[in-house]
Amino acid sequence: MKKLSLRTRVLTGTVAAAALAAGTFGAVSANAATPAAAPAAAVRADAGNGNLQQSTHLTIEAATKAARATLDAAEKENQRVSVAVVDRNGNTLVTLRGDGAGPQSYESAEKKAYTAVSWNAPTSELAKRLTNAPTLKDIPGTLFLAGGAPVTAKGAPIAGIGVAGAPSGDLDEKFAQAGVATLTK
Repeated sequence: MKKLSLRTRVLTGTVAAAALAAGTFGAVSANAATPAAAPAAAVRADAGNGNLQQSTHLTIEAATKAARATLDAAEKENQRVSVAVVDRNGNTLVTLRGDGAGPQSYESAEKKAYTAVSWNAPTSELAKRLTNAPTLKDIPGTLFLAGGAPVTAKGAPIAGIGVAGAPSGDLDEKFAQAGVATLTK
């Protein structure tokens, strides 16, 4: 294996540190405008073992119900969309690609759901924050376009629903909120 020159190592380290700082600044900036609810309500320490935590997670049945309700809301308005539901860690639980939904909509829905749960805010609100923190859009896996909505329990995010493919982000987000509503009844 070839040893890198000192200049290359310093440059690589500087770039990595700058990227980390930009991501940290963006995450702090995203949360600074609207403080997130204390996640202690949905995540609590196990009194019997200080090394463990218990947390609230959406079941696959609930995620499927929410995705189906979201897709149904879009279909009622003759919109061809994709829907994604992610868990509190941003892992995809369910995706549904509606008949005729564009090929880009599948991945966009997942990214919107991930973004919504990551900041516990609708992606339309997060998109507005880009004017003050434009580097937010550079965080891998995120998409700052309207169409993502967080699902909360006890004030903390437990999932995100993302929708993509309607002619506007406002419609995407309206359909995502329909999915959230089925979980809060």
